[in-house]
Amino acid sequence: MDLSSIEVTGQGVLIIGAVLTVAVIALVFIMKNILQKRGSEDLHAQYASGESRRSPIEGRTKYREVDAFRWSGTFFNLALALAIGIVVLAFSWTSYDETLVADEGYFDIEDIIDVEPPRTAEPPPPPPPPPPPVIEEVPEEEITEEEEIEFVDQSIEETTEVVAEPVVEEAPPPPPPPPPPPPKPKVEEIFKRVEQMPRFPGCESETDEKEAKKCSENKLFTFLTKNLKYPPIARENGVQGTAVVTFVVEKDGSITDAKLLRDPGAGTGPEAMRVVNSMPKWQPGEQRGNKVRVQYTLPVRFRLE
Repeated sequence: MDLSSIEVTGQGVLIIGAVLTVAVIALVFIMKNILQKRGSEDLHAQYASGESRRSPIEGRTKYREVDAFRWSGTFFNLALALAIGIVVLAFSWTSYDETLVADEGYFDIEDIIDVEPPRTAEPPPPPPPPPPPVIEEVPEEEITEEEEIEFVDQSIEETTEVVAEPVVEEAPPPPPPPPPPPPKPKVEEIFKRVEQMPRFPGCESETDEKEAKKCSENKLFTFLTKNLKYPPIARENGVQGTAVVTFVVEKDGSITDAKLLRDPGAGTGPEAMRVVNSMPKWQPGEQRGNKVRVQYTLPVRFRLE
């Protein structure tokens, strides 16, 4: 028998413990009644008649019928079996995570909280085309007679003095213009509604859309219930309300750009932000089979009971 396969819940442990306690108390009372009944008998007269004992060891007690030590072996074995049973029961004690179910409409957001997602920057419009060229009529110019060209004798003789003209160095060319700035990184679009909205992790095996959504809401409700700590100031002053937090579920499921839209006060808003930023990666949203960035608005309710 594989003891590791035995599972006992906390309620089962309480029931078994109560049964064992009652059994031990009942055994004590039964043995007490038996010994009292035997002790009330006329044992002196019985042994005065000369009844022989089976062994000298029996002579250690005056009346062996009321000797409590004769049951020591039986009670020792019983206690040993009881101890082993308690050890097995302790190792078999299994605790299960508490499953919390969110109320219908718990995650509904009022219309006043309906916020448009941040729009991505649209590219600037193309520049307008240049105007068409204007054709101007050029008046005919009068053709002037060409002037006679005067030829100068540039022959050099031995006695001609040659004077070298100074060489004028040309100025260096201007430096090239600086390169244009790099293009801004492309910002991917953030959706508000997609075909498959982001889900809290833990329900990846669900195939039905409605069941997956319900399971995701229950997992999210359980996470908020276990990790949300009511601020002491809000508890002392009886502050209740709903803090609303909006965030973006990235393509990899991480949570970014968390913002507080509604704060009931007394530290409830920062506490809601803390819990939202500590959430694990979600199952990202999908649009036309592709993972996209989705804005999600989450109400975090604070109620005093």
